[in-house]
Amino acid sequence: QVQLVESGGGLVQAGGSLRLSCAASGPTFSRNAMGWFRQAPGKEREFVAAIRWSGGITWYSDSVKGRFTISRDNAKNTVYLQMNSLKPEDTAVYYCAAAVPYYTSSRWATGYGMDYWGKGTLVTVSS
Repeated sequence: QVQLVESGGGLVQAGGSLRLSCAASGPTFSRNAMGWFRQAPGKEREFVAAIRWSGGITWYSDSVKGRFTISRDNAKNTVYLQMNSLKPEDTAVYYCAAAVPYYTSSRWATGYGMDYWGKGTLVTVSS
């Protein structure tokens, strides 16, 4: 079965950077897009960023636009999230997701209907 495995989380000071990776393994699967969500303690899951697997179009939540960059390596079956200028409010468990069908950016913002999810990686930003 398809598995998404995140890595790269950790503890960083405010203003610092981290790069998260999400590697897809298992049977080859066709996906329209992959992306990242996060969930802070006591809060609901929120959309962070996504990228079309073919073409590489990206979109971001307003809270991370200009600080985070999503990219993918098709050959490695991996999606990345480069996080710069981190803030304490970025502290959360970050989850990778993949959607097989085409979803609009508005649909992606809800997180509804994703076909695959990773188990998450914790990012902690200290002040």
